[in-house]
Amino acid sequence: MHQLHLDGKSLTLEALLPLADGQPLEIVVSEGVYGGLQASRDMVEACLQRGDAVYGISTGFGKLKNKAIQPGDLAELQRNLVLSHSVGLGDPLSDTEVRIAQVLRLNSLLRGVSGIRIELARRLVEFFNRGFVPEVPGQGSVGASGDLAPLSHMVAAYMGFGFASLKGERLPANVALETLNLEPLELAAKEGLALINGTEVMKAIATVNVLRARNLSKAADAITSLTLEAKFGSIYPYQERLAELKANAGQSRTAANVRACLKNSKVLESHADCDRVQDPYSLRCVPQIHGAFKTALEHVDSILQAELNAVTDNPIVDPQTGSVYSAGLFHGQPLSVSQDYLALSLCTLANVSERRIEQLVNPDLSGLPAFLAPIPGLHSGLMITQYTAAALASENKPLAHPASVDTVPTSANQEDHVSMGMTAVRKVRSILDNTERILGIELLCAAQAREFHSEIQAGIGAAAVRNCLRSKVEPLKEDRYLAPDLQAACALVSDGSLVAAVEAVCGPLQA
Repeated sequence: MHQLHLDGKSLTLEALLPLADGQPLEIVVSEGVYGGLQASRDMVEACLQRGDAVYGISTGFGKLKNKAIQPGDLAELQRNLVLSHSVGLGDPLSDTEVRIAQVLRLNSLLRGVSGIRIELARRLVEFFNRGFVPEVPGQGSVGASGDLAPLSHMVAAYMGFGFASLKGERLPANVALETLNLEPLELAAKEGLALINGTEVMKAIATVNVLRARNLSKAADAITSLTLEAKFGSIYPYQERLAELKANAGQSRTAANVRACLKNSKVLESHADCDRVQDPYSLRCVPQIHGAFKTALEHVDSILQAELNAVTDNPIVDPQTGSVYSAGLFHGQPLSVSQDYLALSLCTLANVSERRIEQLVNPDLSGLPAFLAPIPGLHSGLMITQYTAAALASENKPLAHPASVDTVPTSANQEDHVSMGMTAVRKVRSILDNTERILGIELLCAAQAREFHSEIQAGIGAAAVRNCLRSKVEPLKEDRYLAPDLQAACALVSDGSLVAAVEAVCGPLQA
């Protein structure tokens, strides 16, 4: 089993890969890290002993910040906070997304400025390591004051409310706790607020989004290499010299991936003296188009990497300065804006793939049998796959409307600007689904197109792409029920199998 050592400061996206892939993982926290929580907790206890009015510790929340709470009611205050904020709706997040959120919330608390007890941190590790996965609805967060509703559902499940998952089985949370012989969580002063005031749910979804986008960036280049061969396209626009003249790293990485996939290709050599001067943009400008996606992804990746170890609580109880800061580290605007950027760039990747599909199936453009059918007319071949790709590409467009430009004031206008970060990450997730499917369709069409000239030696990566598909989908020799073929092709793209097959012969591709 993989082990993940958490200290609040050094978590990386790569360390979360096993979780994103659904593999078992155990959290390990050193005694030194646990010990680092005590100073902040001592500050909370000192505030309580002095009777200080400190937001979220001895007062109400949001608009109710001026309401003092009696010392004997502070534990109930935290319990009430969690239960009253558990108002999410919609389909639940995946177990993978929730488990990443569990890790991220704990990692933030381990920074030692949230005022929680060491005992609480130990309980969070225990919940995770025992396989307790809270059920968290996907709707209800506006992405400021953190993901209040989703994180409240997470904490409520620890307390025995709502539902949880054990090894994929949905159970009432209290039953799941009893099954694991775990006591429900009881909160002390400040701890409910510390647990639900953060951006960890949108961060968790963003983590899965970025890891999927990395895979998609590589898959798009590999599939393009097969399409380029099927179309007898030119490799010249992919030369490194052109990337140097453009001075664009994303273009350089794209071109290098395609060149690696086309190594030893005889297909491109076979038409070196043909009369076609230039390829269509969907083939010729791939280094620029895919390269722009890579540039966007690199930027989004860097922002998310920093956020993985960020403190997102409020108030901050900081033993280093001896101060309690009421600030806004829970605001999700950095994630919202960057995920909107990812959404826009993903749409471009989808759009150009759909255009390459048209180049493959349209006989006026392809130089191949109409719709790649064995007997055009009697057979419709892959005609309607382009319709599906067009529908998915069109569906992406309204999803790409930036969530970060929207704001609806909440908490009686106390929270008068919100990020809509949760909306942003959920829309990216949908665009990823569509884009993976469009590239799966291109994969299916490109492999079928190569059947008409299969005697010419393919590049090593292009051959790996084709062979990967052929391990699941037979060539089209007559019309058949095509839905399973599309599903298989899309799965090879989305689950990383295609990229793994290509990298096995070409070496690592660049995202």
